[in-house]
Amino acid sequence: RKKKKDKNTNNNGDENADDSAAMRDMDLPDDFSIFGGASSVASSQMGFDDGSFGGDYDEEGGDDDDDGNGGGADVFDRAEDAAQNRAARLADALSLASTLTSEKRSAKREGGYRVLFKAITQYAAGPSGQEVLESHWESVREACLSSIQGRGNAKPSEQYAACRVLEACSVVLGEDRDDVAEALDGPLKRVVNATGRAAQVRSAALRCLAMVHFVCGTDCLEEGGDCGSVMDLCEKVGNEKYRGEAVSPLLRATALDCWSLLSTTFHDAHVAAGDGYDVEDDLGCGLRILPLLASCLESPEAGLRRSAGECVSLIHECRLNLGLDGDEADNTTERRFRRGSWDGSEWEVLMDEVKQRIAELSVESSHHMSKQAKKQQRATFRDFMNTIVDDESPEEVVNWRGGKLVLGSWKEIIQLNFVRHCLQGGFQIQLMYNGTLHGVFGATFIASGTSLSQLEKRLIMSKTSEASKAADKAMTKQRRTRTNVKNHFLTADGEDI
Repeated sequence: RKKKKDKNTNNNGDENADDSAAMRDMDLPDDFSIFGGASSVASSQMGFDDGSFGGDYDEEGGDDDDDGNGGGADVFDRAEDAAQNRAARLADALSLASTLTSEKRSAKREGGYRVLFKAITQYAAGPSGQEVLESHWESVREACLSSIQGRGNAKPSEQYAACRVLEACSVVLGEDRDDVAEALDGPLKRVVNATGRAAQVRSAALRCLAMVHFVCGTDCLEEGGDCGSVMDLCEKVGNEKYRGEAVSPLLRATALDCWSLLSTTFHDAHVAAGDGYDVEDDLGCGLRILPLLASCLESPEAGLRRSAGECVSLIHECRLNLGLDGDEADNTTERRFRRGSWDGSEWEVLMDEVKQRIAELSVESSHHMSKQAKKQQRATFRDFMNTIVDDESPEEVVNWRGGKLVLGSWKEIIQLNFVRHCLQGGFQIQLMYNGTLHGVFGATFIASGTSLSQLEKRLIMSKTSEASKAADKAMTKQRRTRTNVKNHFLTADGEDI
């Protein structure tokens, strides 16, 4: 009776509790990701082992004998069997998509999306994986859009997971897919424009929208649904206020990252051409947002400062690439010092201020930042300063099993970082087998597992191999020498060095 009385007399209190719970659901952790949260139980209850979708793409040499006699035709047989095995696992996981729309519990739907994400990124490799995903694409798209639109009382974590699944699908489906871009453009833009949604959900929707247009979209899309409209949306969302509401720093940083990614698909002149004084001259889209980027560099949020600095580096790189033709300058000295220069343009003073601010951030030592955060910021902004102040090209080396990829421009680095964030645990296998990524980075990747036996892998790639031991000894010697140099003043003769 007491419980019944409390239930009848506290209806208003229960309604307030529901409202407060709904508000808590809108506040996701800043580091929320597709692998975060507590949905492993939900995925296991749906009949899928979450651990089975780990990064176990090294299936080519799993059945080799220890004597290393698995060469020749056996290599191709193992590669074919591994591809068939991945395709079968992918098909089993994608069959789950047709049941998500009828599932009533949001936690189980979220767990299903996590399973789909791992399967798509790690098993949908190569043409066979693309064909399997293509056969289930309609059911996956329908389920994800249903959750993104908030049907079935979808929680923010479920909406976030659905956006990440669509983002990964766009990479696997490949280029020249205007039908995919047209189907996802409208729903994703509505999520970004919904100021009542969680910042992480809006950020995930914007990243998905940018990736869809970057990979799947072409120049044949109608105006308003093309890549240019997404860049305009990113410029608006990157401001402090959008649609009368304050914009989260996370969403602003995401908007700048998406703008940077999409700008890599245009010619340098479209990004950084013009001096601002000639009305008839077409201004580059990057010049219009320079004041916004300068204000973002003054923000106390480290993520927003990093995104702004990377965007400025890209614009400056495009400006440098424009340069002057041989007959436009009087002599070699003028061509050298006026190559892509900001001198004499409307943004000369602004760029000087930006250069000074980036130089300050590269050596900042504030007490309000942790030691690790300061170290990371200094390293990041030193790279930006090398490009913006010293006009040097960046360089990043990506190592994977079987080779490495050397990137020498901010365009390539931005594209790689965006793809890496999208695929997460499936980044390396997609980098090796995905034909679209081969075209983006202009390289051909060969998986080392197709040419080495299990014994050869242990002898060459293992941490206990002779090469790893030699590298460990060399590093130990370098550490000892560095320590002795620091303590050299304590010795009399310096024989310890």
